[in-house]
Parts: sequence; C-alpha cells; structure tokens
Amino acid sequence: MNQSKAPIYEALEKFRKMRIVPFDVPGHKRGRGNPELVELLGEKCVGIDVNSMKPLDNLCHPVSVIKEAEELAADAFGAYYAFLMVGGTTSAVQTMILSCCKQGDKIILPRNVHRSAINALVLCGAIPVYVNPKIDHELGISLGMEIEDVKSAIEKNPDAKAILVNNPTYYGICSALEDIVKIGHKHGMKVLVDEAHGTHFYFGKNMPITAMKAKADMASVSMHKSGGSLTQSSFLLIGENMNKGYVRQIINLTQTTSASYLLLSSLDISRRNLALRGQEAFDRVEYLASYARNEINRIGGYYAFGPELINKNSIYDFDVTKLSINTLDIGLAGIEVYDILRDEYDIQIEFGDLGNILAYISVGDRKQDIERLVTALADIKRRYSKDRTGLMSNEYINPKVIMSPQDSFYAQKESLPIQETVGKVCSEFVMCYPPGIPILAPGELITEEIIDYITYAKDKGCSITGPVDPYINELNVIKGREG
Repeated sequence: MNQSKAPIYEALEKFRKMRIVPFDVPGHKRGRGNPELVELLGEKCVGIDVNSMKPLDNLCHPVSVIKEAEELAADAFGAYYAFLMVGGTTSAVQTMILSCCKQGDKIILPRNVHRSAINALVLCGAIPVYVNPKIDHELGISLGMEIEDVKSAIEKNPDAKAILVNNPTYYGICSALEDIVKIGHKHGMKVLVDEAHGTHFYFGKNMPITAMKAKADMASVSMHKSGGSLTQSSFLLIGENMNKGYVRQIINLTQTTSASYLLLSSLDISRRNLALRGQEAFDRVEYLASYARNEINRIGGYYAFGPELINKNSIYDFDVTKLSINTLDIGLAGIEVYDILRDEYDIQIEFGDLGNILAYISVGDRKQDIERLVTALADIKRRYSKDRTGLMSNEYINPKVIMSPQDSFYAQKESLPIQETVGKVCSEFVMCYPPGIPILAPGELITEEIIDYITYAKDKGCSITGPVDPYINELNVIKGREG
C-alpha cells in the first residue's frame, strides 16, 4: 500500500477549508465558545476537534477514511488487520482478553502484567493462571516467561483459552515469543501480546521479534509511547485467525462513540512517519540509548543494564532502546533519584521504582538531552551518595490467589487499617504507578511481606494508586473471608 498517504489527516485538511457552520457537538463550536481553550491549544487544534460525520467516517463502523487508515496501519505493521484505539493501550489489552475469554475461562499470563489485563478479568470473569516470573534480585526486576514454566502451565491447564505475554516489559526484557506462540497454537490457545512498549520493534533494524512476525493472534501497541502519536492513542493488531468483525464488536463494548479526531489523525500521521522514516529514526534512538548507557556506567555506582543480561531463557532478548538504570549502589532508591532529577534538575524521568529509574528514549530525543541527564546523575552521585544498607529492591512479590478477580472485586467488603489486613483477601488493586503492575490485585492474600513493601514504597515517595482510600492507610478486604 502507499504508506505516504494519511487519509484521516487529509480528510481533516479538506474539512478545514469547507467553512461548514457547526450545529453539532462539540459545543465549543471550533473554539468560539471557549476562548481560553483556544489560547491553550491554538485555533488549528481546536478547529479539528470535531464530531464524526460522513466525510470523516465513524470509528465504531468505519467505511471510508478511517477504514483506509486502519488498512494502511495493518500493512505497515505486517498485521492481518489493525484497529485505531483512542482509549489507550488499556482498551487494546482489554479487547484482546475479552475477545478470547468469557466467564470461567482460563487464561495463562505472567503476574507482572499491567493492571489493564487484570481489569479485563474483573470485567469478563476469566480465571488467571499465573506464570510467576523469575526475579533478578540484584536489580529488583521481574524477568520474562520461561518456556518450561509456560509448558507446565499448559499441561496443568489444557483447557485454557489463551496465553498473554508482556513483550517487552517496561525494563526491556523479552520472552521467547516465537516459541510461546508455537506452543500455544499447538494446544489450541490464542496468544496475545501486550506490546505496549514495542512499537519500534516493527520499524527498527536490530530489534527483538515482533508479535505479528512471531504469528501471535493479537497485539496491543502503544503508538503514543515510542511511536510519537498523541497520548492515549494506540493500535490493536490481529492475525488472520481472528474474526475482525467480532473484535470490532468487542471494542465497541467499551470504547467511546465520540472518538477524538486529534487522536485519530495523530495515529494516521505517526504511522506514515514511521513507515517512511522509522528505520532511520530508531537507528538514532538505539545510538542515543547505547551512548547514554555507556556514559552512565562510566560514572560508577549506577548500572544501566543492557543486552549483556540475555540468557536465552528468562531474558530471551533485550530492547536496547530501554535505558533502565539501577541506583541502589549509590544508596538511593530509584524513586528518590526520580524525585531529585525532577525537583532539582528539571529532568522528568518515565518512572522510578524501589531500585531503578527508566529514562524513555524515543524519536524526539536529542544528544544534548542525554548529556544533561548524564551530568545530572553524576552530580546526584557526588551530592547524595551514601551506604545502601536497608534499601529494598524487589518490585514484584509472588502472589497467593484465593479467589478470581471478578468474584473478589464484587464481593461484600470492608475497609480495615492496612496493618490489620494481614491474612485477609484483598478486594481492590494496590500498585505503584508507573509502571502500573499491581502489588495486590483483587482475590489475593495480603501478607506481612506485602504490607512491608507498601509501607516502604510509601515512605520512599512512590505514587501508590488503586485503593479507595487515597492515603493508603486502609485497604478494602473481603468481609469475613480469611486466606
């Protein structure tokens, strides 16, 4: 297909010149009713914040320019079909699970999934079969799915409907995706890939294998992360064994009927940009990340880890664009370095956990930005370095699942002081965000280790989300149910 085309963008440009009088929504009427919004976003932006109409197609049932944009995206990503998603990759992940699982069905997945996956289990009533990842205790990060663990889960649960794989993880860890797909298909299971952090795999030269090339059935791709589109815009890719009409129906269960043309056009333009110039762009991203990794490791005290971790098992491959930096040897938790960089150096990092920070390197970065980060890290080491005694590292604790996420989420519950919840069954989510991987999910046993972790993360300044209580002093547990 002609990847130089951008049908949604082109239709909006044509629409802009038509001087149509709006008697439809949105009510700001091209910004005339909200001058402060125009001042913030500009006339051009507000002027194309329009409603679905025949010339611009409709995301719920595309027949013209949106359909063409989806076909172009499928071609660019090597998929059977691609859906434009305006509810973020959260909605794409949920669509994957809801398309393959219903109440009572089993799905095999790693426990270090994004909360969106477990949210989908709450919605559809599927039962998780967790493949607990191995932990790198030095770095405090969870690793990929090991093949033997996947095989064991399948042998014990041959009736599972699907396997979900994180590829890559937030830290750049990749599983043996092609082998997992082959094993899953051999046992009649769909293989779904949360590829939120892997958009660039489809366009870079020396990248880990993509979900579509590995013949996965579905993949959710955060175009707004490494692909350059506007926040909240993503793609859902499917293989030829999926019924695209049914998938569209699942999408329409939860996705808005008032899709933003700002988001849609950003997907269209960004897909064109990557299809035409992506390899060159990601060659530079790879260079910048490697340069940063080498310079940071020269400082001492930090460890910007990379492909040297590959063991062809729990770390089958590594995304070299991910700049994950372990900070424990300078005596600071990752979240502490994250806060110092923002508050004292005006540098915003993607996230900090208990042992690491992640600097997200992508198409918009410059070498001088990298050098500023390296200089700041060296200065932080000089000013704040101390003994690491007492620092906790692990970002993942193997859970004990007592009930399904759906049953526990909707069960009768009570709120208790957090220290009194040990031995109870949690009925809500608790997570540090980002990265949004639950420390606790509905249906899991609350242990002293987990409470200690939550308390420590709070003390270090992690942003903890999920519970009804905004201060995380209390947790909701299932009333009358002990673990």
